[in-house]
Amino acid sequence: MNFDLNIKIGGAAGQGLQTIGMVLSKTFRKSGFFVFATQYYLSRVRGGHNIFQIRISDVPLKAMTESVDVLIALDKASIDEHLNEISDGVVLVDMDALGLEVEHDAVFHVPMLNIAKDVCGNKIYSNSVATGAAMGLLCSEFDYLSEVLSSTFKKKGEEIIDKNIKAARAGFDYVMENYPHGCKFEVPEVAGEGAKMLIAGNDAVGLGALAADLRFLAAYPMTPSTGVMTFVATNADNFNVVVEQAEDEIAALNMVLGASFTGVRAMTTTSGGGFSLMAEALGLSGITETPAVIFLSQRPGPATGLPTMTEQGDLQFVLNAAQGEFPRAVLAPGTPEECFYLTAEAFNIADKYQIPVFVMSDQYLADSLFTCERFDPSKVNIERHLLSDQELRTKHGEYKRYKFTPLGISPRAIPGQEGVVVVADSDEHNEMGHIDQTVENRIRMNEKRMKKLEVLSGEIPAPAVHGPENANISLIGWGSSYGPLAEAVDNLNAEGHSVNLVHYNYVYPFPASQTREILRRSKKIICVEGNATGQFARLLTSDTGVELTGKILRYDGKPFSPEFIVNALKEKGVI
Repeated sequence: MNFDLNIKIGGAAGQGLQTIGMVLSKTFRKSGFFVFATQYYLSRVRGGHNIFQIRISDVPLKAMTESVDVLIALDKASIDEHLNEISDGVVLVDMDALGLEVEHDAVFHVPMLNIAKDVCGNKIYSNSVATGAAMGLLCSEFDYLSEVLSSTFKKKGEEIIDKNIKAARAGFDYVMENYPHGCKFEVPEVAGEGAKMLIAGNDAVGLGALAADLRFLAAYPMTPSTGVMTFVATNADNFNVVVEQAEDEIAALNMVLGASFTGVRAMTTTSGGGFSLMAEALGLSGITETPAVIFLSQRPGPATGLPTMTEQGDLQFVLNAAQGEFPRAVLAPGTPEECFYLTAEAFNIADKYQIPVFVMSDQYLADSLFTCERFDPSKVNIERHLLSDQELRTKHGEYKRYKFTPLGISPRAIPGQEGVVVVADSDEHNEMGHIDQTVENRIRMNEKRMKKLEVLSGEIPAPAVHGPENANISLIGWGSSYGPLAEAVDNLNAEGHSVNLVHYNYVYPFPASQTREILRRSKKIICVEGNATGQFARLLTSDTGVELTGKILRYDGKPFSPEFIVNALKEKGVI
């Protein structure tokens, strides 16, 4: 039987639950466990009710489940909203601080504020007391926690480090000495930290961009995409990258196109509301055939919507944004590994086909912490598809930026290369880049651009299949839903059902022929996605003609869980 434990930390914004969550997550990872962590937080600086949830196991984890074994309650709302989620677990709470009198077998009172005052002289260290109490409840090795606290507070000096360690040790000892049931959970011994890392989706995207030789990033901060911008900015000096916080999203994408036109790899980061302002510049990328990578991390809309929650509601918008028709590509990673490698691949696609390429994520994937193997930058191939100076010399000054070719891909030079003039125009243009509004030219240029989409379609790989290939039931997913869907499939097959997952990371151009071949064996096909209208299902059906049996849709701002998916399948009579 595998070890599997869920810890939920509940509290108001400003109470420090993120610090507790991060310290515990890093401590469990350092001690050798696989860790998966998610956050649910409101768009406010103080107050409200937020949660940080951590799942740990001795085997790899794909998603967060809904069970709760340990609840660290920092506010009254945590008791009111989550006490009923505890079945055979423990609630750690300072009832004195909250003014509570709770009669419940699961509740264990820890005087966190008083311990912090007694040991450190200040209640501010009560969160470290809570962290130590949680480790004491698991009878875990304290040294790992001590190491993580030292690393977390190293910039604040030795005195702060020592006080946090003392507070955590006091919380640890209090539980070890006073909890009446001893070690509530049998935590197994596992190997040390090893080569695995704990990383959020946004950081993995940033690493992938840097590995792909990103040289310019312009963006206007917008949750939940900002983490990529800040990650790249933090590492910019080490990778010779210019990061510009633009005055708005209109400027951001136009800056990216300017940088790309001069020959450097460039990207922007945004969410749905910010991308709304980029539509005109997206069309400029399309007609000037200027490569650009756009990282779009989705959140529920419309307008401001739910800025700190998750949804997959922008797909059709991305597929159809900007006036006119022109090729684009849409990638949607589902794991940190895919965030890294697909982001790097996005730059290669953009350069080869001279098109805008989207990397679509969402708040769930952006902010969640995953345990995964360290990425291998040597697997990232940088393919620029630029004309060399030597190649240009053979043209003897006759360079056609938009030359008609069998594949629709014109040879690309950059301004400043010797002996050529690179001309681009947002009006319809001829091969030289000059305005040409004749009917014949318009037809040829439009067909030239769209030819690239046809060629790119032939290079799109088939979707991944998780589970038995000849399963009776196929669940369809894209992007961040991979983990919950894969775990749901594993659980259902363990119960004797015949289910697989057909999951898409290359969303557009859509792999139609491969999809028809995979799904022809399925008796029931259910699309699972995080929006209200089945946007991916609509794309699949329109491009393949495959009729779905049904859809499981979620649009309440929360991510999918394996339990949510299985329960929905049962309610629909699919299983």
